[in-house]
Amino acid sequence: QVQLVEFGGGAVQPGGSLRLSCTASGSIFSINTMGWYRQVPGKQRELVASISRLALTITYADSVKGRFTISRDNAKKTVYLQMNSLKPEDTAVYYCNADISTDSRRRPEGYWGQGTQVTVSS
Repeated sequence: QVQLVEFGGGAVQPGGSLRLSCTASGSIFSINTMGWYRQVPGKQRELVASISRLALTITYADSVKGRFTISRDNAKKTVYLQMNSLKPEDTAVYYCNADISTDSRRRPEGYWGQGTQVTVSS
C-alpha cells in the first residue's frame, strides 16, 4: 500500500547535472529517514546520501561529497537528490529508500522505489 516513485534519471555528459526526486504515497503515518542508494551490475547497492526526518542528520558517501545535495519536503512526502559535476563513475541505477510507519502502533519499515537509471557519458 506504500509506494515510492522516482523521477529525474537520464543521460548527461560529464560535468553535467541532474535532479532526482522520489515521492511516497499510500497509507503513511510518518516518514523517518529517507535516502538514495545506487547500484551497478555486479556490485552491491551502496548508500549515496540520507537525510533524517527534520534534516538534522545528513550523510553522504565520500565519493559524492561536495557534488551532491540531498533535501526533502515533508509536506510533499518527497526527497530530492541534486547531482552536480557528474562523473562517468556516477553511472548507476539510483534507488530511493524511506523508513515509513503505516500507523502509530507499527515500527517503521524500509521501502524501496523501482529505481531510475543515471548515465554519465560523453
